[in-house]
Amino acid sequence: MGRPGWDEYFMEITHLVAKRSTCLRRQVGAVLVKEKNILATGYNGAPSGISHCLDVGCLREEMGIPSGQRHELCRGLHAEQNAIIQAARHGTNIDGATLYSTTMPCIICSKMIINAGIGRVVYEEGYADELATELIRASGVVVEKFAFSANQDQGGELP
Repeated sequence: MGRPGWDEYFMEITHLVAKRSTCLRRQVGAVLVKEKNILATGYNGAPSGISHCLDVGCLREEMGIPSGQRHELCRGLHAEQNAIIQAARHGTNIDGATLYSTTMPCIICSKMIINAGIGRVVYEEGYADELATELIRASGVVVEKFAFSANQDQGGELP
């Protein structure tokens, strides 16, 4: 097994972060990195002190809302939002940072990424939100889809 490159290293960490998710639909992890240092992490779930979907059920499932639509009808925050919020709470400058995420950011997260000054997004899975992809690419943020190579040892559960 060879030493992982930086993108592989940080993408593997996003999978560990995602294991903290309390979302019933999709477990997403995000890691903000600058100069090869982790600045903040985030996973999707309810705000602090609010009941988790794991405990009370998923409003979006109950209402039959498809993925990528009606983001306001969810008690949770997205992983990217939580990473940006954690950086802000701790006074961490994320201007020019790279955001690693298990999933392509939605439109709301994309707007936050653009205004936060994040310069690069590396994601693994696509997301059903074409406007997000158009908007973030038009902004000049570098967007790269990451794929684990078939010969990498991914530690069991990683894709």
